[in-house]
Amino acid sequence: MSAEPCVITIDGPAASGKSSIARLVAERLGRIYVNTGNMYRAMTWAVLEAGVDPRDADAVRAAAAGIVIESPVVEGKTKVMISGRTPTDAELNSDPVNRAVSLIARVDEVRDRLVADQRALASIGPLVMEGRDIGSVVFPDSPHKIYVDASEEVRASRRGAQGLSDQIAERDRIDKQRKNSPLVIPAGAIVIDNSHITLDQAVELVIAGLKLS
Repeated sequence: MSAEPCVITIDGPAASGKSSIARLVAERLGRIYVNTGNMYRAMTWAVLEAGVDPRDADAVRAAAAGIVIESPVVEGKTKVMISGRTPTDAELNSDPVNRAVSLIARVDEVRDRLVADQRALASIGPLVMEGRDIGSVVFPDSPHKIYVDASEEVRASRRGAQGLSDQIAERDRIDKQRKNSPLVIPAGAIVIDNSHITLDQAVELVIAGLKLS
């Protein structure tokens, strides 16, 4: 039997609120929360630490081949470890990582490898997994798909409130135009506009929409 029905997929663009929503949905439903964006951030952080130009796909490909990423479960959610070290939240969400993560994520070998890692996580138990291609590519046959969106203005405001300065429009452009696993609304997904509702309201909409037995 496929493990895919065990995975609730939550996709959406940067700063749409999908991470906060997914984390609370997982807590409410007693599932393991997986933030796949942190896997790409960890890879990006490691590539930058190695002094690699994120716009040089060949150099990124070579550096990524030697980077080991693990995802142990800690207190109901996966953490990312790079060659035995756990990067801090500040490191994963730094401005250099924010600016480079979409560039790293569009390298085919990086994306194919992390997609395989994400699929393998289905073996650890029922999941709420969020990212940009979870319902469209990683678990396309899951019956439980959510797409969280918000206006570009609202998302940019949220990033600014976090003290971050990455360009939302540019990240959107790169994520939507990449050839491998572009950001799209997955077929059959429930779309939630998170521009002007509270976090609790968004979580309630997700849980109601899932119609889990």
